[in-house]
Amino acid sequence: MSDDFSGGISIDRIHIKKTDFKSAEEYEQSTQSHRDEGYTFHIVEKGSVLIEIDFQKYIITAPAVVYMHPNQVHRILEFKNITVGSLAIKNESLNPDYLKFLEEIAPAKPLLLTKEASSTVAAIFSLCLHFSVQKNNKLHRPLLKDSCNTLVAFLISQFLNQHKPESHLSRFEIVAKGFRQLLEKNYCTIKRPGEYAGLLNISTPYLNECIRNATGFSVSQNIQDRIILEAKRLLHHTDKSVKEIAFELGYVDYPYFTRMFAKATGMSALSFRSKNHD
Repeated sequence: MSDDFSGGISIDRIHIKKTDFKSAEEYEQSTQSHRDEGYTFHIVEKGSVLIEIDFQKYIITAPAVVYMHPNQVHRILEFKNITVGSLAIKNESLNPDYLKFLEEIAPAKPLLLTKEASSTVAAIFSLCLHFSVQKNNKLHRPLLKDSCNTLVAFLISQFLNQHKPESHLSRFEIVAKGFRQLLEKNYCTIKRPGEYAGLLNISTPYLNECIRNATGFSVSQNIQDRIILEAKRLLHHTDKSVKEIAFELGYVDYPYFTRMFAKATGMSALSFRSKNHD
């Protein structure tokens, strides 16, 4: 993507072929794991790509869109000749209502677009790209911001189409949704299922019943999985020590955290970092 992030928005359309890289080292560098600034959408217009998002692999074939939250670590593993339209937008440039939705739908799996949706996305994206280069226009900033927010809104609508309307959710699903939202905000500070049950004004056994019904796992397992995911992100994306990461995730008892990580992943935190930095 373009390095220009003026006004909290970066937008670009790129065509990539393996032959564009001058060396194996340059290609390898382009496929390193990273986080993007802002909320990012990659619209795959042509070709196919194998990507890894938060250590899960996805094969994506055009037309499709990939949405990534700023917290997510990702990398390209393999691709054929591809054309991708990319938009990254920071909080200050987002409509607050859309920001709320972006938080709620994350993490989202890559979405295959219908022919009709793909046509609409292409039209809006082209308009955004057109406004992005009109820097002498006195209304350049609002034109770019408003058009990009229109694109974000339409893409959010496509992701939301995958989910049931709120009015059609069962009681179990409503509780599970509330729990996921609380967990995302509090996993560093709240570790006990009973505390989440209290915040939801329900009993711990009932919360467990709802979460098992929705996810197949207990509340405790969901809490641990979220913590382990963040630990993996930090090990992969930062140079913080394991002890610093443990403390950041709310564990004063460093040995306990290292045992928990090893049991959950089958390797030590340092082994995980070494393996994923190769």
